[in-house]
Amino acid sequence: MNVAIIGTGYVGLVTGACLADFGHSITCVDSAASRIEALGRRELPIYEPGLGEIVWRNVAAGRLRFSTDLGSAIRSSTVLFVAVGTPEGYNGEADLSQVAGVAAELARHLDGYRVIATKSTVPVGTGAWLREEVARHLPRPVDFDIVANPEFLREGSAVNDFLRPDRIVIGTSSERAAAIMREIYRPLYLIETPIVVTDVESAEMIKYASNAFLAVKIGFMNEIANLCDRVGADVHVVAKGMGLDKRIGSKFLHPGPGYGGSCFPKDTRALAALGAARGARQRLVEAAIDVNARQRQVIVEKIERALGGVAGRRIAVLGLAFKPNTDDVRESPAIQVCRQLASGGAAVRAFDPVAGAHAAAALRDAAATISFPAGAYEAIDGAEALVIMTEWNEFRGLDLHRVRALMSSPNIIDARNVLDPAQTRALGFAYYCTGRERVGVPEGVPA
Repeated sequence: MNVAIIGTGYVGLVTGACLADFGHSITCVDSAASRIEALGRRELPIYEPGLGEIVWRNVAAGRLRFSTDLGSAIRSSTVLFVAVGTPEGYNGEADLSQVAGVAAELARHLDGYRVIATKSTVPVGTGAWLREEVARHLPRPVDFDIVANPEFLREGSAVNDFLRPDRIVIGTSSERAAAIMREIYRPLYLIETPIVVTDVESAEMIKYASNAFLAVKIGFMNEIANLCDRVGADVHVVAKGMGLDKRIGSKFLHPGPGYGGSCFPKDTRALAALGAARGARQRLVEAAIDVNARQRQVIVEKIERALGGVAGRRIAVLGLAFKPNTDDVRESPAIQVCRQLASGGAAVRAFDPVAGAHAAAALRDAAATISFPAGAYEAIDGAEALVIMTEWNEFRGLDLHRVRALMSSPNIIDARNVLDPAQTRALGFAYYCTGRERVGVPEGVPA
């Protein structure tokens, strides 16, 4: 089937590459000529494990192409996926200006029946609005259907999530469109992927509700972790005991500095804004947003407690991406902690194996007190505190004897609990973690 992907950002590029791997003929379109030119030079705009292999394999096979010519892509395709950005706008609501621009362009070039499927994360009601927008700009009557087909891709494992999804959600009132979308995803029938076919509004809500629920789960576990530190419990054991209950499950029970990235922060605020606007406040979601914001401060307070204040202190921060296996620093807790440390007068040396350049750009306003050495041990050298903010595997395997020799003062603030508390403390470190403050501390000794 001929398919156009409008927008070659994170969602669009992964969607296009994986659908090409299903055997479809894919044209990925973007208005940014520089991005299309870079792809033509075999340069990916994002870091995502496994994506390069699948992109270049399908380019070589002739199933995947990149273009700035939206009109040609529309005229030659049956299904048009809208995968443009929907950034946070006023009062937390999603900014749909890019979707509106696409709607006008679609109307200009439609010359026959098409399925217009939204991959972008959009508020409930966008499908109906998009239909009106396209119809309003049509120069002549043309038949088309709107489908809500939300993505559930996790950065760092997006290719696997697309090829082996938990479910496919198709929102449409048209049997014709539903049949076409089923054909798009036909290869997933072989692995018995559940396909949920529903109305457009329910499909849009599934996306927001899923992300919000996971955000609430993260916030809840961080609250429990903070309490564990006060009462001497081990949050890892608590999470294991909770996760064995099949009603709860073990996923997203890992405490830390809070969620970040391009989805959870934006989507939770958008859902809260939608609830407030419609007279159905989402109080649990609002609480999760507040807890998440507070959790960054909890980490800063641990650093201040370890050092007796941060002014004039040399602090190493390892991990700047919001999670491992991505170069995305949007809403990253590490970026916020680095900025707060710098504003407090600390000299910060920050390192991330992939996201350093993006972090440097995000922290340009604090460049005078933040530097970006080339490696973890270079960042640690001479530090009075080591702060681990992202759970990259290489940080789990740090040579702690070398770390101890390099540091001028042996303080570790492990926001992700990647190190073993007992082992770390046995080597002479003052070790501060999340929800495990008493682990490895002899009975009767203050934490």
